[in-house]
Amino acid sequence: MPRPAVDSLAFALDAAARAVAAVIGGRNLDAALAALDLPAAARPAAMDLAYGTLRRHGRGDFFLAHLMTRPLADPAARGLLLVALQRLEARPEDAHTTVDQAVTAAAGLARGRYKALVNGVLRNFLRRRDELLAVAERDETARWQHPRWWLAELRAACPDRWREVAEAGNQRPPMTLRVNRRRAATADFQRALAEAGIEARVLGETGLRLVRPLPVERLPGFAEGLVSVQDWGAQQAAPLLDARAGMRVLDACAAPGGKTAHLLERADLDLTALELDAARAARIGDNLRRLGLAADVKVADCREVDTWWNGRRFDRILADVPCSASGVARRHPDIKWLRRAGDLARFATAQREILDALWRLLAPGGKMLYATCSLFPDENGRQVAAFVARHGDAQRLPMSDNDKGCEWQLLPDADHDGFYYALLAKGP
Repeated sequence: MPRPAVDSLAFALDAAARAVAAVIGGRNLDAALAALDLPAAARPAAMDLAYGTLRRHGRGDFFLAHLMTRPLADPAARGLLLVALQRLEARPEDAHTTVDQAVTAAAGLARGRYKALVNGVLRNFLRRRDELLAVAERDETARWQHPRWWLAELRAACPDRWREVAEAGNQRPPMTLRVNRRRAATADFQRALAEAGIEARVLGETGLRLVRPLPVERLPGFAEGLVSVQDWGAQQAAPLLDARAGMRVLDACAAPGGKTAHLLERADLDLTALELDAARAARIGDNLRRLGLAADVKVADCREVDTWWNGRRFDRILADVPCSASGVARRHPDIKWLRRAGDLARFATAQREILDALWRLLAPGGKMLYATCSLFPDENGRQVAAFVARHGDAQRLPMSDNDKGCEWQLLPDADHDGFYYALLAKGP
């Protein structure tokens, strides 16, 4: 049977369902969407449905468990029901259209064998809506839309604010810009946005948070390198590292290059950017060229020092290490489905190896900024405390703002995602 028209809700439901099914099967959401090769006109609606469904981790499965006598084995059919249930909750005024278009989408699955099932399950949800929503409030995963192990980690990390953090992780992320100070002033660029009908609020020296997200193609001067998209929390790394003109600087885990570029926008540096994945390393070069910047970009594992290091020590090192990415889950909602509790130990091991490998590359008197986009102490404060205990020449420095102490845990809110920073100095 032919697929629904590209501009129809049924097409978007079908595409989102396939992406959701792929993520539940273990695939990255970006890769899943790319594999669909969607027409440009259909991509925004499909992405919106897929992202919305994945942000609501466990909620759709909770409803299905109450609406079906046994689990649905077909991944595509399950994905379609999850996407449709999410839309029924988000758009109750459009319930009839959602059900109708979901049934149309189901006609393309297994020669139409799931049409009646999809119709029955969705109509049953509408009949029992109030009952099911009330029951969902009493189920931890359905209520907070995070895996149970994740919620346990949040309670341990921020016992007084875990509910607030979980709720923030379920929202759409803000879109924030970083003005390239070499090419534009923040106030001037804000006026250019206003002239283009784009409202934005200033954050700090070079940040602008858009009131409404939009495609980068609509940003004046984007192609000319006047501005980049970078979360406000991520924009804190460059000023914290305090790299000054003429310094040798290493960005050890650099892709896609946002922090590399920000460092270079602030000062003329001899900067080396490392990335293990060649395709991601290519993105660093692309971003730097657009911004009119240059760095020595290498494809290498920063832990295998002898394969890439020339023996000259660095004045500053940014160690933005691989982590659970629990602080950016609203921006990458597939993380909620793909991460497991056991992954934290694996990330912690890699982080320890990276820190130990990089420390010997730092010149005496130099500084290293440890950074993650995690909310979990095993990857953050405990990791840094263990590192300092292993290295007698390591000293924790206070953040630039005294109320942050020697570490800074940003929790996701309306202005930024979740990040962790700790600044370390090397003794003589």
